[in-house]
Amino acid sequence: MLKKIIKSILIVILAIIIFLAAYVAYVLLSYHRIEDNLKLDVNGDAAEATLKTEELYRITSANLGFGAYSDDYSFFMDGGTESWAYSKEAVHENIAGSMDSILSLSPNLMLFQEVDLDSTRSYHVDEEALIVDALKEAGTGDVNYTFAINYDSPFLLYPFTQPHGKSKAGLLTVSPATITDSYRKSLPIEEGLSKLIDLDRCYCKNYIELENGKQLVLYNVHLSAYTTDPSTATNQVVILNEDMLEEYNKGNYIIAGGDMNKDVLGDSSAYFGTTSTENWAQPIPDGLLDDVFTLVGPIDESNPVPSCRNADSPYTKDSFVLTIDGFIVSSNVEVLKANVLDTGFKYSDHNPVYMDFILK
Repeated sequence: MLKKIIKSILIVILAIIIFLAAYVAYVLLSYHRIEDNLKLDVNGDAAEATLKTEELYRITSANLGFGAYSDDYSFFMDGGTESWAYSKEAVHENIAGSMDSILSLSPNLMLFQEVDLDSTRSYHVDEEALIVDALKEAGTGDVNYTFAINYDSPFLLYPFTQPHGKSKAGLLTVSPATITDSYRKSLPIEEGLSKLIDLDRCYCKNYIELENGKQLVLYNVHLSAYTTDPSTATNQVVILNEDMLEEYNKGNYIIAGGDMNKDVLGDSSAYFGTTSTENWAQPIPDGLLDDVFTLVGPIDESNPVPSCRNADSPYTKDSFVLTIDGFIVSSNVEVLKANVLDTGFKYSDHNPVYMDFILK
């Protein structure tokens, strides 16, 4: 009898070892980096539209948190408890709430990050389709839009109680004017095992025609936050700066917007009175951006509102908050205003940010 028990235990242990070995092999073999300088499809109906100089426009940027991060949500990778959105219905509600908030700003150009296409964590809801449908229902008129994948992961088995699963997500850019070309540009990422669970970092580069024959080059950006090697995050900014400078030197106008994962105010604690021992969001180091570029941190100094909260626990007034979403503009773009829309983090762990500008 004892031999049978021992044999059964050994069989179970062997089965677990084989399963884990097979899973590790699956993850390693499935891993790939998405092609660099990948030409993207331009969708929509803005056939002949162009933007004009000396005209006021508004651009918004919003990290949608894959439709999961309501104000009572916490995420396991940030020290919280949840791996998936609470439900499929919650995903629909959060995307709809985010879109209502963003559209209340009457933007012309829109940038979105963490938009899921087909992910376990968001119940395989096509969030791009939800956003496009919301634009049509709001009567925003014809738009062009592009999508760049920056997360196409194999099935992640952790956490064991609710495996994060397979994810496919990315950056959605919306323009009322014709996007003539769009490219997905790869950024440096961490080496080692961390690359298996982090985003395949990139930015989306969109060319929009102007009436004066020049182009607005619009960058949708989602940079890294947590890096064991600080040079990884630094090199991402260096590469972005070099690309923007090349386009500026051609006479084009440059706007980059999105989740910078950097303290775009320099010291957010000075505005919001909150500190974190993690101190994970550092300012962009001096000298990384060329002198022709300006980092625009959205803020109303008389009523400062943060753009991001820590997701290690549900949101409260004592949560760690800061502003990591913002814009970079070239010297031929005049910024009139940049601010954060206060949604109380009801639909995402990021509040939408916006900027009013004129192409000079």
